[in-house]
Amino acid sequence: MVKAVLGDEEHLKAFEETLASPSSPPCQAQVGLVVGKLSSSSDRALVYALLPTPLTDAAAPACSLRAAPKSKPSKGGGKAPSSSDASLDFDVEWISEHARQVSRMLLGGMSVMGAYVWASEASFKATSPAVLSQVIRAICQACYGSASGVRLLVHISYSPRRWACRICEVASGSLRPCDFKYSKLLASLQTFRCTYNFEIRLTSVQAEPFKKIILKAISHLTEEVQNARALVDGQLFSEEMNISTEDPHQVDFLVPFKNAVPVEECSLEGVAGLIRFIGSVSALAYLGPKESISEAISDLKADIVTSLKSRLDIILDEADDGPATAEVEKSPSQKATQVIFHELREPYSFSFPRRVLIPWLSGTYVCDYLQQPETAEWIASRK
Repeated sequence: MVKAVLGDEEHLKAFEETLASPSSPPCQAQVGLVVGKLSSSSDRALVYALLPTPLTDAAAPACSLRAAPKSKPSKGGGKAPSSSDASLDFDVEWISEHARQVSRMLLGGMSVMGAYVWASEASFKATSPAVLSQVIRAICQACYGSASGVRLLVHISYSPRRWACRICEVASGSLRPCDFKYSKLLASLQTFRCTYNFEIRLTSVQAEPFKKIILKAISHLTEEVQNARALVDGQLFSEEMNISTEDPHQVDFLVPFKNAVPVEECSLEGVAGLIRFIGSVSALAYLGPKESISEAISDLKADIVTSLKSRLDIILDEADDGPATAEVEKSPSQKATQVIFHELREPYSFSFPRRVLIPWLSGTYVCDYLQQPETAEWIASRK
């Protein structure tokens, strides 16, 4: 259970000053994402950064003020509605799409942990808790495919100026207050990195679609990764091991020998061909000062698998968004997802998007993905 939230002092205070700066465009309300880590070894949540949700395709903000409905004044001369009666209105679909895309860019141990709201105290209080929890639930569903667990809702009030944090129980939608403190988080992180090479061979049966085949390959790789032993800086990992504070730390995974092949993979009945899923993933994870090395290893393993799933999602998104044109004009993703494997009579290969690491805050990295024939210059144009 999360009992306290720690925020990176340097970046969060700088972010608040940017919001309140006279040189910034006037803004009565803003929404964005909370990026950090829910530590599995403690009851703390760590907030590294806040990312504003951009304007929608219609150039509208994702969060705005909704004026309270006008009511007839009472005979006793009740006060007229004021701007303080305005509640917050959210474009939930746009916010969740922003969360989905940002989650693909985060490396091991970092995740989208919820949302922040920049608004006056009066506007925040005038907003129904059900509306606020709906935003958190949509973010959780977009990033993790489920509406469960706990996430954060951070309110930055500009009138009066103060921060408040609430824990959202996603399933029930309940919001409860929790302590929020500043700390030097990013500067104290240690980096763990690895390059994982893999080759998965599996059979394809008739009428299996592209997505199902690739998910099956990723599932086999997930099992392989989870069973792997770790070498940390050349030493076999154990719970008692100590490492230096210098980083980055190099992690190598030792995969057990496969003593047996599953029975279903030995049968040739209904087999249409052989799939080779082969490649290399560069993974990173970040570890805080009070976290165990085993967390970094688990985060690295999760980063390997998540990266491959993100690349598959990118391929499927591009295939769905592309126009239904002639075969010569189709994108590589469209051509791949429309391949009928059991009808192929010659070898066919397809490349996944390539992961590119991008410097971010205080020596940390995020990532993006390049499709063929995109180059590194495309990354700058997407920022």
